[in-house]
Amino acid sequence: MSRKIRVIVVDDSALVRSLLSEIINRQRDMECIGTANDPLVAREMIRELNPDVITLDVEMPRMDGIDFLGRLMRLRPMPVVMISTLTERGAEVTMKALELGAIDFVAKPRVGLASGLNDLAAQIVDKIRVAAVAQVRRAPAREAVPAGGGAAHAPAPASALLGRLSTEKLICIGASTGGTEAIKEVLVQMPADSPAIVITQHMPPGFTTSFAARLNGLCQITVKEAVNGERILPGHAYIAPGGTQFHVARSGANYVAVVDDGPPVNRHKPSVEVLFKSAAAVVGRNAFGIMLTGMGNDGAAAMREMKDAGSYNYVQDEATCIVFGMPREAIAHGAADEVLPLGQIAPALITRLRGATDRLHHRI
Repeated sequence: MSRKIRVIVVDDSALVRSLLSEIINRQRDMECIGTANDPLVAREMIRELNPDVITLDVEMPRMDGIDFLGRLMRLRPMPVVMISTLTERGAEVTMKALELGAIDFVAKPRVGLASGLNDLAAQIVDKIRVAAVAQVRRAPAREAVPAGGGAAHAPAPASALLGRLSTEKLICIGASTGGTEAIKEVLVQMPADSPAIVITQHMPPGFTTSFAARLNGLCQITVKEAVNGERILPGHAYIAPGGTQFHVARSGANYVAVVDDGPPVNRHKPSVEVLFKSAAAVVGRNAFGIMLTGMGNDGAAAMREMKDAGSYNYVQDEATCIVFGMPREAIAHGAADEVLPLGQIAPALITRLRGATDRLHHRI
Protein backbone atom coordinates (compact mmCIF):
# COMPACT_ATOMS: atom_id res chain seq x y z
CA MET A 1 0.00 0.00 0.00
CA SER A 2 1.22 3.49 -0.79
CA ARG A 3 0.36 4.83 2.65
CA LYS A 4 0.69 3.20 6.03
CA ILE A 5 -2.09 1.04 7.46
CA ARG A 6 -3.55 3.05 10.35
CA VAL A 7 -4.45 0.88 13.35
CA ILE A 8 -6.26 1.52 16.63
CA VAL A 9 -5.61 -0.94 19.47
CA VAL A 10 -8.53 -1.57 21.86
CA ASP A 11 -7.64 -3.54 25.00
CA ASP A 12 -8.20 -3.04 28.71
CA SER A 13 -4.64 -4.15 29.53
CA ALA A 14 -2.09 -1.32 29.47
CA LEU A 15 0.64 -3.91 28.88
CA VAL A 16 -1.14 -5.39 25.84
CA ARG A 17 -1.82 -1.92 24.42
CA SER A 18 1.84 -1.02 24.80
CA LEU A 19 3.10 -4.29 23.30
CA LEU A 20 0.73 -4.22 20.33
CA SER A 21 1.51 -0.56 19.64
CA GLU A 22 5.23 -1.34 19.63
CA ILE A 23 4.79 -4.37 17.36
CA ILE A 24 2.70 -2.34 14.90
CA ASN A 25 5.01 0.69 14.90
CA ARG A 26 8.03 -1.51 14.12
CA GLN A 27 6.51 -2.22 10.69
CA ARG A 28 7.36 0.08 7.80
CA ASP A 29 3.86 -0.24 6.33
CA MET A 30 1.68 0.40 9.40
CA GLU A 31 1.31 2.65 12.41
CA CYS A 32 -0.67 2.61 15.64
CA ILE A 33 -2.59 5.89 15.58
CA GLY A 34 -4.26 5.40 18.95
CA THR A 35 -5.10 3.05 21.80
CA ALA A 36 -8.26 2.74 23.90
CA ASN A 37 -8.85 0.92 27.17
CA ASP A 38 -12.55 0.27 26.55
CA PRO A 39 -15.04 0.30 23.68
CA LEU A 40 -16.68 3.60 24.63
CA VAL A 41 -13.36 5.41 24.35
CA ALA A 42 -12.65 3.46 21.17
CA ARG A 43 -15.94 4.54 19.61
CA GLU A 44 -15.01 8.22 19.84
CA MET A 45 -11.47 7.51 18.67
CA ILE A 46 -12.73 5.65 15.60
CA ARG A 47 -15.01 8.57 14.70
CA GLU A 48 -12.18 11.06 15.08
CA LEU A 49 -9.26 9.13 13.52
CA ASN A 50 -10.98 6.89 10.92
CA PRO A 51 -8.55 3.94 11.18
CA ASP A 52 -8.04 1.27 8.52
CA VAL A 53 -8.07 -1.61 11.04
CA ILE A 54 -8.77 -2.04 14.74
CA THR A 55 -7.56 -4.79 17.04
CA LEU A 56 -10.19 -5.60 19.65
CA ASP A 57 -9.96 -7.49 22.92
CA VAL A 58 -12.84 -9.86 23.65
CA GLU A 59 -13.33 -9.21 27.37
CA MET A 60 -13.35 -5.58 28.51
CA PRO A 61 -15.15 -3.37 31.08
CA ARG A 62 -18.27 -1.24 30.45
CA MET A 63 -19.06 -3.04 27.16
CA ASP A 64 -17.55 -6.37 26.14
CA GLY A 65 -15.82 -6.75 22.81
CA ILE A 66 -18.61 -8.82 21.26
CA ASP A 67 -21.33 -6.28 22.04
CA PHE A 68 -19.11 -3.52 20.69
CA LEU A 69 -18.23 -5.51 17.57
CA GLY A 70 -21.91 -6.21 16.85
CA ARG A 71 -22.78 -2.52 17.06
CA LEU A 72 -19.72 -1.48 15.06
CA MET A 73 -20.38 -3.92 12.22
CA ARG A 74 -24.02 -2.84 11.94
CA LEU A 75 -23.38 0.90 12.06
CA ARG A 76 -19.87 1.37 10.67
CA PRO A 77 -18.48 -1.88 9.21
CA MET A 78 -14.68 -1.93 9.23
CA PRO A 79 -11.83 -4.48 9.40
CA VAL A 80 -11.43 -5.91 12.90
CA VAL A 81 -8.84 -8.39 14.20
CA MET A 82 -9.94 -9.93 17.50
CA ILE A 83 -7.50 -10.57 20.33
CA SER A 84 -8.69 -13.77 22.03
CA THR A 85 -7.57 -15.81 25.01
CA LEU A 86 -6.73 -19.50 24.74
CA THR A 87 -9.66 -20.69 26.85
CA GLU A 88 -12.82 -22.62 26.04
CA ARG A 89 -14.91 -19.47 26.57
CA GLY A 90 -12.41 -17.46 24.53
CA ALA A 91 -12.81 -19.90 21.64
CA GLU A 92 -16.62 -19.81 21.76
CA VAL A 93 -16.66 -16.01 21.86
CA THR A 94 -14.17 -15.86 18.98
CA MET A 95 -16.49 -17.97 16.82
CA LYS A 96 -19.26 -15.47 17.57
CA ALA A 97 -16.94 -12.57 16.65
CA LEU A 98 -16.18 -14.14 13.27
CA GLU A 99 -19.91 -14.65 12.70
CA LEU A 100 -20.47 -10.95 13.41
CA GLY A 101 -17.90 -9.93 10.80
CA ALA A 102 -14.46 -9.85 12.41
CA ILE A 103 -11.88 -10.64 9.73
CA ASP A 104 -9.59 -12.81 11.87
CA PHE A 105 -8.27 -13.32 15.37
CA VAL A 106 -5.03 -13.74 17.30
CA ALA A 107 -4.91 -16.13 20.25
CA LYS A 108 -2.91 -14.36 22.94
CA PRO A 109 -1.10 -16.50 25.55
CA ARG A 110 -2.51 -16.78 29.07
CA VAL A 111 0.93 -16.64 30.68
CA GLY A 112 4.16 -14.95 29.62
CA LEU A 113 2.18 -12.23 27.89
CA ALA A 114 5.08 -9.97 26.90
CA SER A 115 7.27 -12.71 25.41
CA GLY A 116 4.24 -14.52 24.00
CA LEU A 117 2.90 -11.52 22.10
CA ASN A 118 6.35 -10.74 20.73
CA ASP A 119 6.59 -14.35 19.54
CA LEU A 120 3.28 -13.78 17.75
CA ALA A 121 4.38 -10.46 16.23
CA ALA A 122 4.72 -11.77 12.66
CA GLN A 123 1.28 -13.40 12.84
CA ILE A 124 -0.31 -10.26 14.29
CA VAL A 125 1.00 -7.92 11.61
CA ASP A 126 0.21 -10.42 8.84
CA LYS A 127 -3.41 -10.53 10.00
CA ILE A 128 -3.58 -6.73 10.18
CA ARG A 129 -2.28 -6.53 6.58
CA VAL A 130 -4.88 -9.05 5.42
CA ALA A 131 -7.65 -7.22 7.28
CA ALA A 132 -6.66 -3.92 5.65
CA VAL A 133 -7.46 -5.31 2.16
CA ALA A 134 -10.33 -7.64 3.10
CA GLN A 135 -13.93 -7.20 1.97
CA VAL A 136 -15.85 -6.32 5.13
CA ARG A 137 -19.32 -7.75 5.67
CA ARG A 138 -22.03 -5.89 7.58
CA ALA A 139 -23.20 -7.80 10.66
CA PRO A 140 -26.54 -9.61 10.43
CA ALA A 141 -29.48 -7.87 12.05
CA ARG A 142 -30.22 -9.01 15.60
CA GLU A 143 -33.56 -10.49 14.68
CA ALA A 144 -31.88 -12.79 12.15
CA VAL A 145 -30.01 -14.63 14.89
CA PRO A 146 -32.05 -17.46 16.40
CA ALA A 147 -31.79 -18.74 19.94
CA GLY A 148 -28.56 -20.69 20.21
CA GLY A 149 -26.48 -17.98 18.60
CA GLY A 150 -26.20 -19.24 15.01
CA ALA A 151 -27.08 -17.07 12.04
CA ALA A 152 -30.41 -17.74 10.40
CA HIS A 153 -30.26 -19.82 7.23
CA ALA A 154 -32.69 -21.15 4.71
CA PRO A 155 -33.50 -24.82 5.36
CA ALA A 156 -31.11 -27.27 3.75
CA PRO A 157 -32.37 -28.66 0.43
CA ALA A 158 -34.41 -31.81 0.54
CA SER A 159 -32.23 -34.88 0.62
CA ALA A 160 -30.82 -35.75 -2.75
CA LEU A 161 -31.06 -39.45 -1.81
CA LEU A 162 -27.35 -39.77 -2.28
CA GLY A 163 -26.91 -42.88 -0.16
CA ARG A 164 -25.52 -45.27 -2.77
CA LEU A 165 -22.88 -42.77 -3.86
CA SER A 166 -22.00 -41.40 -0.48
CA THR A 167 -19.69 -44.21 0.63
CA GLU A 168 -17.28 -43.75 -2.29
CA LYS A 169 -17.41 -39.98 -2.87
CA LEU A 170 -15.47 -37.55 -0.66
CA ILE A 171 -15.87 -33.75 -0.50
CA CYS A 172 -12.71 -31.82 0.42
CA ILE A 173 -12.88 -28.19 1.59
CA GLY A 174 -10.02 -25.75 2.16
CA ALA A 175 -10.28 -22.24 3.61
CA SER A 176 -8.45 -19.57 5.57
CA THR A 177 -9.34 -15.94 6.35
CA GLY A 178 -13.13 -15.59 6.33
CA GLY A 179 -13.48 -19.34 6.06
CA THR A 180 -15.40 -20.11 9.23
CA GLU A 181 -18.53 -18.40 7.94
CA ALA A 182 -17.97 -19.63 4.37
CA ILE A 183 -17.68 -23.24 5.55
CA LYS A 184 -20.86 -22.81 7.56
CA GLU A 185 -22.66 -21.50 4.46
CA VAL A 186 -21.71 -24.66 2.55
CA LEU A 187 -22.34 -27.20 5.32
CA VAL A 188 -25.79 -25.98 6.40
CA GLN A 189 -27.02 -26.72 2.89
CA MET A 190 -25.75 -30.30 2.76
CA PRO A 191 -28.35 -33.08 3.21
CA ALA A 192 -28.10 -35.66 5.96
CA ASP A 193 -27.05 -38.39 3.50
CA SER A 194 -24.25 -36.31 1.99
CA PRO A 195 -20.96 -37.99 1.18
CA ALA A 196 -18.34 -37.48 3.88
CA ILE A 197 -16.73 -34.05 4.01
CA VAL A 198 -13.15 -33.34 5.14
CA ILE A 199 -12.14 -29.78 5.96
CA THR A 200 -8.96 -27.85 6.58
CA GLN A 201 -9.50 -24.33 7.94
CA HIS A 202 -6.39 -22.45 9.04
CA MET A 203 -6.91 -22.23 12.80
CA PRO A 204 -4.69 -22.55 15.89
CA PRO A 205 -5.04 -25.22 18.59
CA GLY A 206 -7.92 -24.76 20.98
CA PHE A 207 -10.41 -23.19 18.58
CA THR A 208 -11.49 -25.97 16.22
CA THR A 209 -13.40 -27.80 18.99
CA SER A 210 -15.75 -24.83 19.41
CA PHE A 211 -15.92 -24.35 15.64
CA ALA A 212 -16.99 -27.97 15.09
CA ALA A 213 -19.51 -27.88 17.95
CA ARG A 214 -21.08 -24.68 16.62
CA LEU A 215 -21.45 -26.15 13.13
CA ASN A 216 -22.79 -29.43 14.48
CA GLY A 217 -25.68 -27.54 16.08
CA LEU A 218 -26.60 -25.88 12.77
CA CYS A 219 -26.25 -28.69 10.22
CA GLN A 220 -28.18 -31.79 9.19
CA ILE A 221 -24.89 -33.65 8.94
CA THR A 222 -22.72 -34.45 11.98
CA VAL A 223 -19.73 -32.11 12.30
CA LYS A 224 -16.75 -33.00 14.47
CA GLU A 225 -13.01 -32.62 14.84
CA ALA A 226 -11.13 -35.37 13.03
CA VAL A 227 -9.57 -38.07 15.22
CA ASN A 228 -6.55 -40.03 14.03
CA GLY A 229 -7.47 -43.47 12.70
CA GLU A 230 -11.25 -43.04 12.67
CA ARG A 231 -13.30 -44.19 9.72
CA ILE A 232 -14.62 -41.32 7.58
CA LEU A 233 -18.38 -41.84 7.33
CA PRO A 234 -21.10 -40.46 5.03
CA GLY A 235 -23.29 -37.82 6.62
CA HIS A 236 -20.31 -36.50 8.60
CA ALA A 237 -17.90 -33.57 8.24
CA TYR A 238 -14.43 -33.79 9.80
CA ILE A 239 -12.45 -30.65 10.65
CA ALA A 240 -8.66 -30.68 10.94
CA PRO A 241 -7.78 -30.02 14.62
CA GLY A 242 -5.86 -26.76 14.99
CA GLY A 243 -2.10 -27.17 15.10
CA THR A 244 -2.07 -30.59 13.38
CA GLN A 245 -1.84 -31.92 9.85
CA PHE A 246 -4.86 -33.80 8.51
CA HIS A 247 -5.05 -36.07 5.50
CA VAL A 248 -7.05 -39.04 4.30
CA ALA A 249 -5.91 -42.62 3.74
CA ARG A 250 -7.54 -45.88 2.71
CA SER A 251 -8.14 -48.96 4.81
CA GLY A 252 -9.68 -51.56 2.53
CA ALA A 253 -12.84 -50.03 1.10
CA ASN A 254 -12.95 -47.28 3.71
CA TYR A 255 -11.47 -43.81 4.00
CA VAL A 256 -9.79 -43.09 7.32
CA ALA A 257 -8.59 -39.89 8.96
CA VAL A 258 -4.88 -39.37 9.60
CA VAL A 259 -4.12 -36.62 12.12
CA ASP A 260 -0.47 -36.12 13.01
CA ASP A 261 2.17 -33.66 14.16
CA GLY A 262 3.72 -33.17 10.72
CA PRO A 263 5.66 -29.98 9.97
CA PRO A 264 3.97 -26.82 8.66
CA VAL A 265 3.39 -26.77 4.89
CA ASN A 266 3.17 -23.37 3.18
CA ARG A 267 3.66 -22.04 6.74
CA HIS A 268 0.37 -23.63 7.80
CA LYS A 269 -0.57 -26.35 10.25
CA PRO A 270 -3.13 -27.54 9.34
CA SER A 271 -2.42 -27.04 5.64
CA VAL A 272 -4.92 -27.35 2.80
CA GLU A 273 -2.07 -28.63 0.62
CA VAL A 274 -1.67 -31.70 2.85
CA LEU A 275 -5.36 -32.61 2.73
CA PHE A 276 -5.82 -31.99 -0.99
CA LYS A 277 -2.63 -33.90 -1.91
CA SER A 278 -3.93 -36.94 -0.05
CA ALA A 279 -7.27 -36.66 -1.83
CA ALA A 280 -5.52 -36.61 -5.20
CA ALA A 281 -3.56 -39.74 -4.29
CA VAL A 282 -6.23 -41.70 -2.43
CA VAL A 283 -9.65 -40.57 -3.67
CA GLY A 284 -8.94 -39.59 -7.29
CA ARG A 285 -12.02 -39.25 -9.48
CA ASN A 286 -14.34 -39.81 -6.50
CA ALA A 287 -13.26 -36.51 -4.92
CA PHE A 288 -14.86 -33.09 -5.04
CA GLY A 289 -12.68 -30.12 -4.16
CA ILE A 290 -13.95 -26.81 -2.77
CA MET A 291 -11.64 -23.82 -2.29
CA LEU A 292 -13.06 -21.01 -0.19
CA THR A 293 -11.91 -17.56 0.91
CA GLY A 294 -8.40 -17.12 2.27
CA MET A 295 -5.08 -15.32 1.92
CA GLY A 296 -2.11 -16.89 0.15
CA ASN A 297 -1.76 -19.95 -2.06
CA ASP A 298 -2.09 -22.90 0.32
CA GLY A 299 -3.74 -25.82 -1.47
CA ALA A 300 -3.75 -24.38 -4.99
CA ALA A 301 -1.12 -26.72 -6.42
CA ALA A 302 -2.63 -29.75 -4.69
CA MET A 303 -6.10 -28.82 -5.95
CA ARG A 304 -4.67 -28.99 -9.48
CA GLU A 305 -3.31 -32.45 -8.59
CA MET A 306 -6.83 -33.40 -7.52
CA LYS A 307 -8.22 -32.20 -10.86
CA ASP A 308 -5.53 -34.08 -12.77
CA ALA A 309 -6.52 -37.22 -10.80
CA GLY A 310 -10.15 -36.78 -11.89
CA SER A 311 -11.83 -34.70 -9.18
CA TYR A 312 -14.46 -32.03 -9.89
CA ASN A 313 -13.59 -28.72 -8.23
CA TYR A 314 -15.52 -25.64 -7.12
CA VAL A 315 -13.86 -22.32 -6.29
CA GLN A 316 -15.53 -19.38 -4.53
CA ASP A 317 -15.77 -16.25 -6.66
CA GLU A 318 -14.09 -12.95 -5.83
CA ALA A 319 -17.29 -11.02 -5.13
CA THR A 320 -18.26 -13.25 -2.20
CA CYS A 321 -14.78 -13.82 -0.73
CA ILE A 322 -13.50 -11.93 2.31
CA VAL A 323 -10.03 -12.48 0.79
CA PHE A 324 -9.64 -13.83 -2.76
CA GLY A 325 -6.05 -15.07 -2.42
CA MET A 326 -6.44 -18.85 -2.20
CA PRO A 327 -9.31 -19.03 -4.72
CA ARG A 328 -7.38 -16.77 -7.13
CA GLU A 329 -4.34 -19.06 -6.91
CA ALA A 330 -6.46 -22.17 -7.45
CA ILE A 331 -7.92 -20.60 -10.60
CA ALA A 332 -4.43 -19.55 -11.77
CA HIS A 333 -3.25 -23.17 -11.37
CA GLY A 334 -6.10 -24.36 -13.62
CA ALA A 335 -7.68 -26.25 -10.71
CA ALA A 336 -11.25 -24.89 -10.99
CA ASP A 337 -14.05 -26.60 -12.88
CA GLU A 338 -16.56 -23.99 -11.71
CA VAL A 339 -16.11 -20.56 -10.06
CA LEU A 340 -19.29 -19.72 -8.16
CA PRO A 341 -20.69 -17.32 -5.56
CA LEU A 342 -20.51 -18.88 -2.11
CA GLY A 343 -24.24 -19.50 -1.82
CA GLN A 344 -24.32 -21.45 -5.09
CA ILE A 345 -21.53 -23.93 -4.34
CA ALA A 346 -23.51 -26.43 -2.22
CA PRO A 347 -26.57 -26.44 -4.55
CA ALA A 348 -24.32 -27.00 -7.58
CA LEU A 349 -22.54 -29.84 -5.81
CA ILE A 350 -25.82 -31.45 -4.71
CA THR A 351 -27.21 -31.21 -8.24
CA ARG A 352 -24.09 -32.87 -9.61
CA LEU A 353 -24.25 -35.63 -7.01
CA ARG A 354 -27.95 -36.17 -7.69
CA GLY A 355 -27.19 -36.49 -11.40
CA ALA A 356 -24.53 -39.09 -10.68
CA THR A 357 -26.99 -40.96 -8.43
CA ASP A 358 -29.62 -40.95 -11.16
CA ARG A 359 -27.11 -42.34 -13.67
CA LEU A 360 -26.19 -45.07 -11.19
CA HIS A 361 -29.85 -46.04 -10.76
CA HIS A 362 -30.36 -46.18 -14.53
CA ARG A 363 -27.41 -48.59 -14.83
CA ILE A 364 -28.96 -50.78 -12.14
